[in-house]
Amino acid sequence: MSLTLVIGNKNYSSWSLRAWLALQLTEAEYEEVLVPLYRPDSRQCLLSHSPTGKVPVLKCDDGTIWDSLAIAEYLAETFPEAHLWPRGEAARAFARSACAEMHSGFSALRSHLPMDLRRNQPLSEVPSEVVEDIRRICAIWAECRTRFGQDGPFLFGHASIADAFYAPVAGRLRSYAVALPADAEAYVETIYQWPAFQRWYQAALQETEIIE
Repeated sequence: MSLTLVIGNKNYSSWSLRAWLALQLTEAEYEEVLVPLYRPDSRQCLLSHSPTGKVPVLKCDDGTIWDSLAIAEYLAETFPEAHLWPRGEAARAFARSACAEMHSGFSALRSHLPMDLRRNQPLSEVPSEVVEDIRRICAIWAECRTRFGQDGPFLFGHASIADAFYAPVAGRLRSYAVALPADAEAYVETIYQWPAFQRWYQAALQETEIIE
């Protein structure tokens, strides 16, 4: 199968990271195309890959898939042996719910703490709506770990799509030096020790483009 993943800047593109990590879980061979974002010609270039002019985009033998959650679902169905979703109906339902909430929610966190993996500085003041988003995220992580995470350090024990979707959040929380409960901090450390995330993170640190 021919696979090409189109992504944006590794330091800034949280949605690209989600699809990239999901693809890493399959261990499939693929081609990576990085389109720098926020340049005058970025949208025109992206439109040559995607009908929305956004990343990520997965090109495959079946056509073009232009949404991160749709990409993850396609990969889970195409590579069932990789178990991208956790085993068990209850665990999969909870994982899908957690990913859907991440996919559509937490707008305050996205707005006030944009992904910037090179950053290592707290905000001077964290808005109350961001605090509420962080509280909810920590609650999701705690329930995943308590109910389904007994077999390993990830949300459902083994690394899954759920971790791919929350890895950019872990990056934000560390980049902005957010104080967390011990269990949430341990999970952030798990993400940073994940070899796949480390490969992305090290590449992000090497990028020279700075977006103001």
